[in-house]
Amino acid sequence: MTLSELLCRDRFARQAGVELLDIRPGYAKAKMEITPDHLNAAGVCQGGALFTLADLAFAAVANSYHQITLSLAANITFLKAVSAGTLYAEAEEIHHHHRIPYIEVRITDSADELIAILNSTGYRKKELLPIDHELHENTDC
Repeated sequence: MTLSELLCRDRFARQAGVELLDIRPGYAKAKMEITPDHLNAAGVCQGGALFTLADLAFAAVANSYHQITLSLAANITFLKAVSAGTLYAEAEEIHHHHRIPYIEVRITDSADELIAILNSTGYRKKELLPIDHELHENTDC
């Protein structure tokens, strides 16, 4: 099993329509097509949907070194409201640490306009993930 196959098992993210596009050590990209189910009462993409997109990209980066890594803290800043289209989350490990990585996730729209930024720290456990150690994964989920 690969990391992308493992992360594709995230039922909540899959139900939200989040798809992984790319995973490399320290980098990941995901996308989500906004549907009417993503809209809040004001008619814009609900913050939880944006967080779910960013969180799966975070998980891909955090676990890209094949150690079980869980989020310690996360902060999201919403910069622009959107109601339709495709959103992309690009996650990058800003600070690589054997225990406490720091990861930034930038959510943009198809025009590359910044929609939100998530900053998160993780905790890397000693246990390794039960996955194949591929260096680059183009995903299909």
